[in-house]
Formats: sequence, C-alpha cells, structure tokens
Amino acid sequence: MPITRDQLDGLNGNSGNVISANGQKIGSIGQIYADDSTGEPSFVTVKTGLFGTAESFVPLADATVDGNDIRVNYDKDLVKDAPRVDPDGDITPTEEQQLYAHYGLSSGAGYTSGTDTTGVAGTRDYDTNDDATGYDTSGPTTDDAITRSEERLNVGTRTEEAGRARLRKYVVTENVTQTVPVSREEVRIEREPITDENVGSARSGPDISEEEHEVVLHQERPVVEKEAVPVERVRLGTETVTSEETVSEDVRKEQIDSDLDGGRADR
Repeated sequence: MPITRDQLDGLNGNSGNVISANGQKIGSIGQIYADDSTGEPSFVTVKTGLFGTAESFVPLADATVDGNDIRVNYDKDLVKDAPRVDPDGDITPTEEQQLYAHYGLSSGAGYTSGTDTTGVAGTRDYDTNDDATGYDTSGPTTDDAITRSEERLNVGTRTEEAGRARLRKYVVTENVTQTVPVSREEVRIEREPITDENVGSARSGPDISEEEHEVVLHQERPVVEKEAVPVERVRLGTETVTSEETVSEDVRKEQIDSDLDGGRADR
C-alpha cells in the first residue's frame, strides 16, 4: 500500500531518517515532494554526504513509515548515485523522468513541489508535452556555455566522548622490616683483694654469717608505634595530543566531451 500524506503528517516535528530496504540508514529526512495531479507524496529528499550537505531524491513508491523513519525500497548506493536535482523549487518534467529512469520506474504525472516534513503540497498541474527549456540544445534559455560541476570534500572535526578516567584510593598492607639496636645488662662477678683501704668494710659485719646480695638487671625492648602522615597529592589532568587520520570518500565530477563534424572529439 503506497505511503499516504496522513502518514507523513504524523512525522511533523520529528527528525527522522530514510532507511534502506535492508535497514541501513541512508540519511536524514529533508523535504517531501507531492504529485500535483493526485496531491499524494511522490518523492522524499535524503540529506547525505559529509555533514548532510547534499540531498538526493528518492521515490516514495512502496515506501512505508517506520516510527519516525521512512523505509524505502532502494539501497544506499543507488540513492547516492541518483541524478543531481536542486531541492529548492519544483521538479521539472525532465528531472522527474531522469529520477524515475534511475530507479527503474515509469514516469509519473504532475509537477512536484518540495516542503519540509511539516506538510506536503503541490503547485500546479502540467502537460507532459510542455517544453523543458534549458535542458536541450534548442531551448530558448540555452546559452553558449555548459557549467561543469564536481563534488569536493569538506572535512572537519567534532568533539565526542572517548572514555573516562577515575582516581580511586584503597588500602593495602605491606610488611616493613627495620633493624633497631637494643641493650641489656648481664651479671659479672668482680673479685677484689682485701687491702688497707677496704679492710674496714670487710670487717664491719659478723665474722661468719650467711648473706644474699641482689642486683636488678635491665634490658631494652623494641617499641613500635604507627602514625598516618600525608605523603603526596594526586589529581587527574588532561592534555591534548594531535594526530592525523586519513578520510577517504568517493566524489563525483562532470566531464565535458565535444562532438565535432568529421569524427574528431576533444575533451
């Protein structure tokens, strides 16, 4: 069942995409073009290319609305290779025939006019035998020059999140071994002979008796105390490192050949 204008009105205010038959994103929805003879949607433009700077026309035949997206029955490469048509204004009969031929469809009827996704509108009916001026060598607006165009890459950069870094503090235990000198007292027996100087002390007690003499011995033991002291402060910082990346994209350009009488052709 063909896509209807009412279905497209349901996309009002939403930024959807055009999806290929195999579910691949082709680009974002640009403008909707309506057939003037029926008022029904006939084409949608797809914003493609780098940063969405180009718009390609896709027929809405067999297209369906999938949420905020439009799913068409064509692949991405076919859409990107569609004939270039200026999306600002009406589609001429010649342009329409070129688009239908590119997608393997029979040509439709009626001029088509583009709007954004807030609505779909046509402009006027036309006779398919009207002159498509400016597109053949006999048109009244044809001048003596052909404009040759080509696509060029506009490469830029955007900043996006690449990851996150965190500082986390946790406690670990390690064994620390240190050597500390300790001292102790030991008993040593000292003997001295009786002399005139100490004979008085030697005779101060009884002649024969039992006695005890005690000496207190001392020694040092290691004592360990722990204290928490700050040793450093750690913070996260960033620095910008610049590298080069190669961007590769196919671009198209027009070539002009000249056909001269006598069989010569110069490019």
